[in-house]
Amino acid sequence: MAEEVILLDFWPSPFGMRARITLREKGVEFDMREEDLSNKSPLLLKMNPVNKQIPVLVHNGKPVCESLLMVQYIDETWVRQSPLLPSDPYERARARFWADYVDKKMYPAGRTVFLSMGEDQEAAKKEYIECWKVLKGELGDKAYFGGERFGYADVSLIPFYSWSYALGKLADSNIVEECPKLAAWAKRCMQRESVAKSLPDQHKLYDYIMERRKKLQAQ
Repeated sequence: MAEEVILLDFWPSPFGMRARITLREKGVEFDMREEDLSNKSPLLLKMNPVNKQIPVLVHNGKPVCESLLMVQYIDETWVRQSPLLPSDPYERARARFWADYVDKKMYPAGRTVFLSMGEDQEAAKKEYIECWKVLKGELGDKAYFGGERFGYADVSLIPFYSWSYALGKLADSNIVEECPKLAAWAKRCMQRESVAKSLPDQHKLYDYIMERRKKLQAQ
């Protein structure tokens, strides 16, 4: 019996990008269904009745929610192809730590840069830039965050590279492009077919973000 893999998603979502990258890394065929977040589908509401949010992975009728859990689920389900989490328990814990850092530190700072004005935005700009500096320190001279292989921490972070152009303009500093090591890491990731196919054009994303920002400010 053929496996059914559906991804309920919205194209600008960095969290959805994680799932897209992981599925493509594993060579898994999937049906990506674009959600209208102002008119959520009955399937989304059924599969994620608690948070009612994208992305949702539906594998043979069973839902998996929350992007990092989805990445781990895909990695463990299609285990033979391109493992993303290290086999060593300590290295696995480190990879999870940095993925958690992205969600708890970088994402909130970037979101505040996007949504706020004035002093709040200025404070968020500093925090957002500092997050990239911390990550630059962790990357060091390595090819990827886990060493020589593209892995879990890279999957967790690279979607935010697609947002860095727009947020960099708002923050008056594209820290990724200004740091050769981060820029080289991003280029290395973008050369992977799984990443290149999963991340939207930065200029298209910038237009979307600025349009959303105008609408929010007008409310």
